[in-house]
Amino acid sequence: MPMSSSSFLRQLSGKEGWKSTSKRWRGGANGGFHSSNWKQMEGLTNGYNNGGGLVMRKRVMVVVDQSSHSKHAMMWALTHVTNKGDILTLLHIVPHSSSSSTCHNNKGSCDSSASHLASSLGSLCKACKPEVEVEALVIQGPKMATVMSQVKKLEVSVLVLGQKKHTSLLSCLCGRSSEEEFVEQCINTLDCLTIGVRKQSKGMGGYLISTRWQKNFWLLA
Repeated sequence: MPMSSSSFLRQLSGKEGWKSTSKRWRGGANGGFHSSNWKQMEGLTNGYNNGGGLVMRKRVMVVVDQSSHSKHAMMWALTHVTNKGDILTLLHIVPHSSSSSTCHNNKGSCDSSASHLASSLGSLCKACKPEVEVEALVIQGPKMATVMSQVKKLEVSVLVLGQKKHTSLLSCLCGRSSEEEFVEQCINTLDCLTIGVRKQSKGMGGYLISTRWQKNFWLLA
């Protein structure tokens, strides 16, 4: 049965076992959120507490590339997770292998293409939700190691990853893809709250969400 986004995120807030290392977004002693933290995440304080003082903001990171599923995840994070004053970091990772193939002969073109992609996605997010601070990073390196280092360095609170649509038949014949294994590894090993997002078909609507506690959970848009 599908659930609304706010209900699902509220359910996540009470889960034990997630302990964020972020100084911007600290979990409670039992691994869950304090109620005051949850109000911040829902945007109820709109960046300020009742006394008019500035509250702590959270950083949301999305790993982006040229695929449609990463862009769906980016827009879902922007509209469902970020609030006024939050930071949305778009991380585009260029693998080392790129420099030894086509990019080796035209490295400047590849660098420009990667920068243009990150910049255009960042501009799209700013246009859609100007109250959220958006930054775009392009880093060359191994995908998992780069994500782990940036999550720690930037004190990321929530990591959102896009997932491809796939058929059960394809999964049975080919097994899990390297991308699916990457998402699963991030979900199970990173200290921050990590969410895999897969957009449903037009006939179904909504999203399939995966976390450390829920797998392919049907979430209404």
